[in-house]
Amino acid sequence: MSRLRKPGIRRGEWLELMPGKLPVQEEGGRMSAALLWLEEEYGLNRKWLASLEAAGGIKLAGDRLRIHGFPPKVSQYPPALEPVEVLYEDDYCLVVHKPQGIKVHTDGVSREPALSNLVSGLYSSRGELVAPEHVHRLDEHTSGPVLYAKNELARRQLETAMEEKRIGRIYVALVDGVVPASLRLIDEPIGRDRHHASRRRVSPTGKQAVTRVELVETHPASSLVRLTLETGRTHQIRVHMSCMGHPLLGDALYGGSLRYLKHQALHGESLSFPHPITGELVVVSDPWPAAWEGILAVLRSAE
Repeated sequence: MSRLRKPGIRRGEWLELMPGKLPVQEEGGRMSAALLWLEEEYGLNRKWLASLEAAGGIKLAGDRLRIHGFPPKVSQYPPALEPVEVLYEDDYCLVVHKPQGIKVHTDGVSREPALSNLVSGLYSSRGELVAPEHVHRLDEHTSGPVLYAKNELARRQLETAMEEKRIGRIYVALVDGVVPASLRLIDEPIGRDRHHASRRRVSPTGKQAVTRVELVETHPASSLVRLTLETGRTHQIRVHMSCMGHPLLGDALYGGSLRYLKHQALHGESLSFPHPITGELVVVSDPWPAAWEGILAVLRSAE
């Protein structure tokens, strides 16, 4: 677990921190000591800090250290003024619910607004010049929480956490067949399917992919499972469960039954991440889709 740090105080566009007495070396003076303290205490990238300081974005006044952490910015995504469900928000992070059937960002082909357009619309409607960037993605037909960084400071910290596998994602899925309780771990490399442009497959030449499996309940011809990702390969859960002989219900691309759903039955149940400033673990839950209750009732009684 990350060591907890002081959150500081936001003052308009500036973040104010209190580093205390800085050990000043002759070369570089107090500013050099401040940059070193920010790097060691908050894990901020030294090159980024140096460029920010060169642009006047770091100031020292007495025992106060200020970082220009909240500059106004216009989103690259045209705003769509449609409702979006906020699951968590502070000055650095935003987590919103992504419904099934919507892309995280536009592909340049579809005219339907993407989740990022809805997020842009949220801040446009508030009159705030904030341009959040998504830290991870979900498939179009997967629902669940999506994490956004609201400024450059947060983006750098969260992307580092993503690279270091400190962002946790737990999913629930409805799959074909009765999954054995002994299936706890799937460690199979995943690569592209050379015969199908949009499909992936288990391949000895692919990248390592690890999924942990927890059996929640079984039905006559299906199962409800909880899945934890240790890696984040494209279509990882869908490929792994299909490889084990239990494709997701509704997942036509990987052989799933289309009797109950026409899209994969996969939902992000929770998301966890270290806060960009304090290091505190933030856990955000996203309730299961309402439609699943009816589907589960049918699956439990299916013959």
